[in-house]
Amino acid sequence: MPLDPGPAHDSPDAHLDAIVRGGETLGRDIVEVAAFLDALDASAHAQMAQIRLARDAADAVSAANDDVQETAGKVAQASEDTLDAVTGSAALLRDSGHRSQGVANWVQSVDARMADVSGTLKMVDGSTAEIASIAAQVNILAINAKIEAVRAGAAGRGFAVVAEAINDLARQTAGATATITQAITGLRQRIDELRAEAGKASADAAEVLRAAVETDQVLARMTASVEATRAAALEISGSAAEVGVATGRFAPAFRTLVETTGHTADGVHEARERVDRLVSLGESVVQNSVLAGGAHADGPLIAFVRETATRIAGLFEQAVATGRISLEELFDRRYTPIPGTDPVQVMAPFTRLTDAILPAVQEPALDLDPRIVFCAAVDRNGYLPTHNRKYSQPQGRDAVWNAANCRNRRVFDDRVGLSAGRSTAPFLIQVYRRDMGGGEFVLMKDLSAPIHVGGRHWGGFRMGYRF
Repeated sequence: MPLDPGPAHDSPDAHLDAIVRGGETLGRDIVEVAAFLDALDASAHAQMAQIRLARDAADAVSAANDDVQETAGKVAQASEDTLDAVTGSAALLRDSGHRSQGVANWVQSVDARMADVSGTLKMVDGSTAEIASIAAQVNILAINAKIEAVRAGAAGRGFAVVAEAINDLARQTAGATATITQAITGLRQRIDELRAEAGKASADAAEVLRAAVETDQVLARMTASVEATRAAALEISGSAAEVGVATGRFAPAFRTLVETTGHTADGVHEARERVDRLVSLGESVVQNSVLAGGAHADGPLIAFVRETATRIAGLFEQAVATGRISLEELFDRRYTPIPGTDPVQVMAPFTRLTDAILPAVQEPALDLDPRIVFCAAVDRNGYLPTHNRKYSQPQGRDAVWNAANCRNRRVFDDRVGLSAGRSTAPFLIQVYRRDMGGGEFVLMKDLSAPIHVGGRHWGGFRMGYRF
């Protein structure tokens, strides 16, 4: 909407005053928008990180599911192979069992036949004993016949020859009987040994049969288990295939979401950068309007800050002139961290000088206006060596409390801090949200003026105050 030019008799100064007021109001609104964009930018990048993690997790799920499907296939194949092997082993074992049964039956039949042979040998042994007894009796009779033949004289000679032949036969029979008896005894020993071995073999065969039955039962259980494993593996493979289809559908959606969120985050970030430029432009409008003669409600504060910056410059030049510090030390930007500080505090070669001369200038400035929160000098890098006493407390263990109450010896290199330290304009008014620590922010103005020492820009004098 174009500005209302107002009545013709309005003066140029009145328009400049309106521009100053409008520019300051606009600056405040833009800072509020910038704060919202900051939060949105942080949220967008946080969401982007979470979405990337979700996408990576989805990719990991898909990869893991592929592994599961592959493994399930291998398990199913291994189960199939194992089932074939177990089935074959069971068949071989059953065949071995049948053969073992046949062997056991044969061994048992051999034992029975051996028993029959042993009985027959007993009968033969008895008959041989009877033959031996008869041979002995015949031998006695032959001896008696020979005696009678001798008594008969010539008449018994023929009978004596017969008796001698019978006697020889009896002796041969007795010898043969003894040989047979000895052979039968050895044969009976061998048969008894064979029966003992056959009995042991029969017992072993029975044990083999019992073990074969148990093994067959174990193999039956193994077969059932392998079949169940194969079925489970096939079921897992099927479920994994379904999961693969599902992940295949949402993976592209995740990629699209990542791209969309990335574009949104980039757009928010770009908008934030543009707002920063808009804030600087608004501050420039107010500054130029005031320098052109426009009235500003904070005119007295502007004049005070400019005068104080000049006063501090004079104190620095005097310190150099009297030898309290060299010009090189005053402009030395080597910062030494103070051990154990959180947030980190640092010392510079000129910090002890500022501690000695700045409090007398900065502390009274706090009483100039109730809106004033702080007054402090910073170098071109935003380093604030000496703060107001209320913000220069010794640090404790609470970092949040330290951030709000221990603000001396710290580098404030944010946009406002760097602009205040590096601006060479007669003055600079900035609107910003001051971080008080613990997530607390206060909307403030930052008024600064440059400090020049020996023609060199050292930094600026800052005054922070509320609206």
